[in-house]
Amino acid sequence: MNSSNSLLRPLVSGRSGEWKLLRAGVLAAFAVLPFVLSENCFADDVSPEAVAPTARMELFNGKDFSGWTFFMRTNADPAKTWRVEDGLIKCTGQPFGYIRTEKDYRDYKLTVEWRFPQQGNSGVLIHMRGEDKLWPTSLECQGQTGNQGDFIAFEGVTFKERGNNRRVPKQGPSAEKPLGEWNTYEIVCAGDTVKCYVNGKLMNQATECNLTSGKIVIQSEGSEFEIRKITLEPAKAE
Repeated sequence: MNSSNSLLRPLVSGRSGEWKLLRAGVLAAFAVLPFVLSENCFADDVSPEAVAPTARMELFNGKDFSGWTFFMRTNADPAKTWRVEDGLIKCTGQPFGYIRTEKDYRDYKLTVEWRFPQQGNSGVLIHMRGEDKLWPTSLECQGQTGNQGDFIAFEGVTFKERGNNRRVPKQGPSAEKPLGEWNTYEIVCAGDTVKCYVNGKLMNQATECNLTSGKIVIQSEGSEFEIRKITLEPAKAE
């Protein structure tokens, strides 16, 4: 037997206990690896294709879904959920899914003007990355009645105020208008900071976000709603 085989010999014969411990340690490391990756694989990641607006941009042209694409649960026909009529985006809320921008964006002020005929749920997802799924890696700015301004962090998203919580409630009482009236939702993304305003009132803030760019998403999540405006502007220093 050569010298290299002699060195390995104790591991396979005389030291079975040590071998078992080593094997257990390796298996344990692989077991936690997916969780480490899910939280850190996007750390300090900026999409190289992300567009930073230099002037006002209309993401909705009032006519069709140019610049947007669809993802629906069970590959349902998006035309049965989403349509443009009378210059408005109209969503039935069923089945679950979303529209998202084809491009990635960074450092912007996003304005969405929408209304709900009755209590309901939707959301604006920002900094979406990775594959299309329900729900994709992103930070949700909640659209649920009474909770607009809440943050929900989906897989892979971290920020200072989150701690160990997936949901970070809005700061203070709701600033939403009565059902049926138009609400203005403004989301300012500047570097690693996100600020969320409802009808001009600051409702929430996320700092030290690990994602600073990505696609913009509007959810279909069980309720009817209408949108009349989706615009981007350069994010101004505050």
